[in-house]
Amino acid sequence: MILAASFFWGTTFVAQMTGMEGLGPFSYAASRFALGFIFLVIVWLTQRKKRQREQGYKSGFLAGVGSGLFMFVASSMQQVSMLYTTAGKAAFITCLYIILVPLGAVLLGKLIRTENWIGAFLAMVGLYLLAIHEDFSIQLGDFILFISAFFWAAQILFIDKFASKVDVLELSVAQIFVCMTLSSLAMLIFETPTIDAVSSAWFSIFYGGIMSAGVAFTLQVFGQKYTDPSTAAIVMSFESIFGAVSSWIILNEVMSGREIFGCFLMFVGVLVTQSRTLLGRK
Repeated sequence: MILAASFFWGTTFVAQMTGMEGLGPFSYAASRFALGFIFLVIVWLTQRKKRQREQGYKSGFLAGVGSGLFMFVASSMQQVSMLYTTAGKAAFITCLYIILVPLGAVLLGKLIRTENWIGAFLAMVGLYLLAIHEDFSIQLGDFILFISAFFWAAQILFIDKFASKVDVLELSVAQIFVCMTLSSLAMLIFETPTIDAVSSAWFSIFYGGIMSAGVAFTLQVFGQKYTDPSTAAIVMSFESIFGAVSSWIILNEVMSGREIFGCFLMFVGVLVTQSRTLLGRK
């Protein structure tokens, strides 16, 4: 479930970039979250009675409000950052949460193994090569993405706390509703979208709304019900690969040799962190 979510997230970076050709970041976000919310409400209505009759049922709407707040800040910063950076780089820098989630898990009493630290170090070196230029400067978009990674990590850890305790479908509905509402308010304050601009970006809105906001984030919540947050973050980080490849194929984005090596180190860091699972050890 989480790997499928990472595929949709990764390919959505392209949709986010193309969707802002005529729309502001909040207008695009509000449109796609509204579509995702409608999709999830339909799914929830068809499953509501069945799920509420299950033993141990507990509403997930309140928990979804909490995760939605973290998700709104993270997704908004990510969307704004893409005005100043490429989709491929955004996909990799966003995945800094693979380091932050294990560190945050320590504060929650989780066990962090040696390979987590080694993998995190390799990923940090890769991030340096990818985002920091030879004159030690960093682009505004890359800096905003760096900050957003902290909020993505918080969202992952928040969901980990509640995914096994509440109805995860209701949690997903609530968090997308929060993102839709707050993005709409930001749109009304900072932007003036037109019907023509929204119509022109219909496919980007559709893909970002249904496949990312509707399907992928729901798969994340369901998937985290069955795995620990550090492992979930590692699998989610494959969105960086999907994002880089799709931006290369569709947007013709090209990275320098230094940036490609940075991406390679980040990916190796992911594999090292997951080495215990890959080798079948406990």
